[in-house]
Amino acid sequence: MRRGAKITVAGAGALGLTTALALADAGAQVTVFDPAGPADNASGVAAGMLAPAFEAVLDAATAPQFDLLSAARDLWPALEARIDVRIDRSGAVAVGETDYLARTEAGLRTLGLHPTELERRALDGLAPGLAPRWTRGFLVREDWRIEAGQTLAALRRAAQAAGVVFRPERATGFEGGERLVIATGNGRDLAVVAPELANLSPIKGHILRARAAHDGVVVRGQGAYVTGAPGDLTIGATMQAGLDDRSVEPGQVDALRAAGTRLFPAFASADFTAETGVRAATPDGLPMVGRGRHNGVLLAVGARRNGWLLAPLVARLIVACVTEGEVGPYAERLNPARFNAAGK
Repeated sequence: MRRGAKITVAGAGALGLTTALALADAGAQVTVFDPAGPADNASGVAAGMLAPAFEAVLDAATAPQFDLLSAARDLWPALEARIDVRIDRSGAVAVGETDYLARTEAGLRTLGLHPTELERRALDGLAPGLAPRWTRGFLVREDWRIEAGQTLAALRRAAQAAGVVFRPERATGFEGGERLVIATGNGRDLAVVAPELANLSPIKGHILRARAAHDGVVVRGQGAYVTGAPGDLTIGATMQAGLDDRSVEPGQVDALRAAGTRLFPAFASADFTAETGVRAATPDGLPMVGRGRHNGVLLAVGARRNGWLLAPLVARLIVACVTEGEVGPYAERLNPARFNAAGK
């Protein structure tokens, strides 16, 4: 890449901001276009999971990608230092009925992991307030977490300090840039220059947030996970394939709250606010990252539910494409052209 090359990034979510920062650090002049507010996107409506282990075990679409997800997580410490955020490395605990725990443990061990079995006393220390019915669980240290809203803000500050310019409007093309990086989530506005966007489908998700004390580790149960930070409690998350509206659905909220309350009975009296976001998914569950069909177009879209986890890996791949550098071992798995043979 010629130093000072002009690059347009469409989208200011986790993938767009991380990529914009990496391109600026590589010497590009970067302009980010996004008409939404700094946190008004799917990346802001997220729990910030950096969770290769439980994602691979509990989500069938992700199961074959544990190596890729782990490699992405391993890039996070460098990004943590670059943007001055804190990764919560305390891990995650699975609790549930006997058969659920057995399946989860077997899945973790199949991945080569060694979860720590916990009895009730240990659970009380790691997850205060956990329902008495859950007398054992498994702790996985391989899964981490960041605060999504804080990390979006930190990425934006770091990008601005690196010279990235932000435009609060929608990109309709290259906008004067030599390259265009499309990181617009489920948006299809740029399909005229990126026909690959036709491979995306929407997934709507709800999460619940409350200003309540919950300072334990992430807890993964049947039908919900619970995360906590001082004064900030999150229960997530629903997934409704094919829906692209952001209306809050009472039925989804009630089911999510019930699942969270089965884990922590005190949540029954908490005052929750429901939030929705729409993510984009590809047919195989992996994002499209790399060069598009049209010259100068690059894609960074379709991360499904792992946008935060994959963000630094996506950024590294896009920079490698722009600089003609080494793309690494995962580029072909994420190549947007992998759907071409299916006539898409």
